[in-house]
Amino acid sequence: MAHIPVLLDEVLAMVKAMPGDPRYILDGTFGRGGHARAIMNEFAEAKYVAIDQDLDAVNFAKDNFSNEIAGGRFYILHANFSDTASVSAALTEIVGEQGFDLILLDLGVSSPQLDQSERGFSFYNDGPLDMRMNQNASLSAAEVVNSWSEQELRDLFFELGEIRRPGRVVTAILQQRKNQPFSTTQQLSSLIEKTEGWRKKGHHPATNYFLALRLCVNSELEAVRAALPELIKMLADGGRLMVISFHSLEDRIVKYALRDAKASGLGVLVNKKVIIPSREEQKSNPRSRSAKLRVFERRQTKEGVHG
Repeated sequence: MAHIPVLLDEVLAMVKAMPGDPRYILDGTFGRGGHARAIMNEFAEAKYVAIDQDLDAVNFAKDNFSNEIAGGRFYILHANFSDTASVSAALTEIVGEQGFDLILLDLGVSSPQLDQSERGFSFYNDGPLDMRMNQNASLSAAEVVNSWSEQELRDLFFELGEIRRPGRVVTAILQQRKNQPFSTTQQLSSLIEKTEGWRKKGHHPATNYFLALRLCVNSELEAVRAALPELIKMLADGGRLMVISFHSLEDRIVKYALRDAKASGLGVLVNKKVIIPSREEQKSNPRSRSAKLRVFERRQTKEGVHG
């Protein structure tokens, strides 16, 4: 499935509603550049700084944005958006001290990551049980499934997968890995299907188990929790932070981080009600169905003053 940027019209509308055109933009989750291309086409004078922890995404950017890179309009950095300290020197060199007018985070897994079986994200396509967004990271899904204790797996699936009773699947995992360690996505998804008695209808029983493993392997919730306060500090006055999340745990972190920033006098919530894809978008791009957009604008408020 081709990568389709989620909530693109809504993101562009939020950018166009800003008092002035953005000069400096930070995209913390470049992916395949769908949002980047549309925003750069709309705002021809903007400088666009993209970050991605996935080497495939970084190489894609270098190949497909080569003209913009040569022209000094586009920069690509290999990093996790939560580790802005590691690229702070590069960011300062590009934008100086004035901050970003727009920061965008499109959280979660991208369509290419799901569709490439060798990345191990999908339970529909057989591939290595990997799930690492950063291919240089040490922890893989296979290591979690094959080496974590019964209690650790129960806690993982309960807390990150929001699975109320993961016990039967965990027991089945422990029994099977004694004879043969898990190495592929189909090994795990087939075991879950068999254990849960799935009859090829409705919600696939492996969905939340795979989600929990992915969140764990990539420390996704920790990254969002750590990044948001720092990214808000990197906004210029009047700059906007836009965050697209895809599941309840992620959205909850975003919701309360932005509320805390508002309470601290750092700015305002632009959309008090979360923005979701239109029916048309959900129909044309089913992967967008759970997407939620929240927008925060940094400015001085009555609650306090920011520096």
